[in-house]
Amino acid sequence: MKNNITRFFLLSLFIISYETTTAQEIGLQLYSLRNQFAKDVPATMAKVKGWGIREVELGGTYGLSMEDFKKLLSQNNITPISFGADFKGLTTDLQSVVNTAKMLGVTYVVCHWIPHNGNDFTLEDVKKAVEVFNAAGKVLKENGLSFCYHPHGFEFRPYETGTLFDYLMKNLDANYANFEMDVFWIKHPGQDPVALLKKFPNRFLLMHLKDRKPGTPGNENGQADVETNVVLGTGDVGIAEIMKTGKRTGVKHFFIEDESSRSEQQIPVSLAFLRGLK
Repeated sequence: MKNNITRFFLLSLFIISYETTTAQEIGLQLYSLRNQFAKDVPATMAKVKGWGIREVELGGTYGLSMEDFKKLLSQNNITPISFGADFKGLTTDLQSVVNTAKMLGVTYVVCHWIPHNGNDFTLEDVKKAVEVFNAAGKVLKENGLSFCYHPHGFEFRPYETGTLFDYLMKNLDANYANFEMDVFWIKHPGQDPVALLKKFPNRFLLMHLKDRKPGTPGNENGQADVETNVVLGTGDVGIAEIMKTGKRTGVKHFFIEDESSRSEQQIPVSLAFLRGLK
């Protein structure tokens, strides 16, 4: 009987430890709840905590001062991992980006868009991005921060024997500039997230988990209806295999990003799916 009690106790500890670890692996891009934050910041942050989420990616402070926003995160036991900086800021006001990152206490700075003219994304746009990202990434690293770029699909247009993304990957210095993979925006232009993770191990340090309604037509323009974001595991992106591969190929942090009007209802279901993966 004593041995059975001991085994049960140890098993319970393992299950608790596993569930806690799994919960902490899955973060949230707070932009998913932008509409809710616009109405009530403290209540929305409490909801994030209630879902068991302990890591977040930031997109702003929703009208609060930096200090008050940090206090709210701390009160809810939520750690900010990364925040977004635009291309202009990285180019013309990098010190401000550094200062903001340090005030927020994040580890990563992410740029989500390379400026270009309408749907006309060119090699010259990529070359400019390489210059800016390598230079900014070096300064950020000197300040204890890591830089990542988040592709949006338009980078996968053909170039020579590959794509413009291949040029970007080849010419960004891995010491200073790496990537955040949004799996929706890899699938949408017709690419394979798993194949890309395997082709470029340890270059995708962050990941947005987002699934796509089956039958959604893709494009290389970085455009999609946000209502095509569905519960993770119910779309055509292949989230389960991506998670397995991402953990093996160097992804450090995973964030659910659900941009649909149903995000508040879908996020808990997506979390249950992720936490049920083996």
